[in-house]
Amino acid sequence: MANKSVWSDNRFWQRSATWVTGFASILLIWLTFDTSAQIAMGNDQDLKNGVTKRVPGPTVINYKITYEMSAKRGHEVPVIGEKEKFFGRDDYSEEEAGALLHLGKLGSQAKNCMDCHTLLGNGAYYAPDLTKAWLDPAWGPDGAMQALTGKNTKEEAMAEFLQHPDQYPTHARMMPNLGITAEEAKGLVAFLKHMSSIDTNGFPRNFGHMQGAINGK
Repeated sequence: MANKSVWSDNRFWQRSATWVTGFASILLIWLTFDTSAQIAMGNDQDLKNGVTKRVPGPTVINYKITYEMSAKRGHEVPVIGEKEKFFGRDDYSEEEAGALLHLGKLGSQAKNCMDCHTLLGNGAYYAPDLTKAWLDPAWGPDGAMQALTGKNTKEEAMAEFLQHPDQYPTHARMMPNLGITAEEAKGLVAFLKHMSSIDTNGFPRNFGHMQGAINGK
């Protein structure tokens, strides 16, 4: 009687399938717990202690945010720097900052920003990617948008533009006036600032940079 090949043995394939399924299940569970820990939002104490989190706490709006190249990771990573005033304050509590971010998130959903923009990889590319909009030099002290709006700070310039985009046309695809109020605009800018502090593994890779920012200063 000829020897039966292992490749035609049903028991071999049944055992192989059992082992592969078991290994894949364990790997999936491990990845789920590992990812959950990495994307968990930090808190104010982490920021005060200089503890780096992929998703910093809401009070990151009290700090300057820059990006620097990481030779180890091969892409740029966010750096939380020194205190920086946001609408005249750098002492927002976790509750205050959290409420602002919540307002901004709800505002972005209510105004359907992702119909035209991209946020953290979701949405459309009809208008600019907003994931790192806070870092766009156009809003900085020497930027065109800050000069165009006549405001003294980046957050004021962004809030002014969001309330009256039809007064500050930027290009052919002009943003429509969505009836955004001053408080909603403040929340949206806080939401965008917080989003720029999230470590997205270098995504997107072609965003602008604030001029002269080194080591978060």
